[in-house]
Amino acid sequence: MDETGAAGPPPGPGESGFPAYRAVRCSGFAELDAQVVRCRACPRLVAWREETAAHPRAAFRDQEYWARPVPGFGPADAPLAIVGLAPAAHGGNRTGRMFTGDASGDFLFAALHAVGLASRPTATDRDDGLELYGVRVTAPVHCAPPENRPTPAERRTCRPWLSAELELLAPGLRTVVVLGAFGWQALLPVLGEAGWAVPRPRPAFGHGVQLTLPATARRRELQVFGSYHPSRRNTFTGRLTFDMLVELLARAAALAGPGRPGAG
Repeated sequence: MDETGAAGPPPGPGESGFPAYRAVRCSGFAELDAQVVRCRACPRLVAWREETAAHPRAAFRDQEYWARPVPGFGPADAPLAIVGLAPAAHGGNRTGRMFTGDASGDFLFAALHAVGLASRPTATDRDDGLELYGVRVTAPVHCAPPENRPTPAERRTCRPWLSAELELLAPGLRTVVVLGAFGWQALLPVLGEAGWAVPRPRPAFGHGVQLTLPATARRRELQVFGSYHPSRRNTFTGRLTFDMLVELLARAAALAGPGRPGAG
């Protein structure tokens, strides 16, 4: 189909306007995920993800890296969403699935399994048979950034993908767990734009913080939880323990309602 109009052809995958143009036109997750994977809108991130793949860690030298944007993972009707930061250079950027193939993912999926939200406690690659129950995992930035630090401009460019994902989840979405301060800062404005009533000033991030966004004309009530990110630093120092994460995920799952595993 020719999409050329009076304003000229639509932006291509390597142009900064590509996410904003494509995201709002996606009618479902299959289309959204396919468009996310095509994106090359942030030159620094494209260069980094491909440079990392060209120089893999010794342990992964025999593996072909994904080296593309990593789409969200989980069922399209999930009542619970988990929002992280961005794929890890040798984790999601290698395996092609969020939180898969690194220590943070090992910690997160073991906790999800303990709560009954995942079919197995480990995640090694995108073909390992892992299933999520009633939860979808995503991030505000879909490409691995240098030093795990996306720039504000990169976050803004990638933002339409998260907006579109929330729009698709919105009819059944009841709870969101945000992993880390970066995700918290990135998500709240998107929720406001999507029709939820986000208070001002925006609440500060912290582990265990629970924010209730009241129902509006467009959206049902939403519970938003903050959690420390399951990074190596946080888990090794004990800032985030396994029991802390399991307890928080259990609270969020309980509030997700009838769509969660084991309910009824």
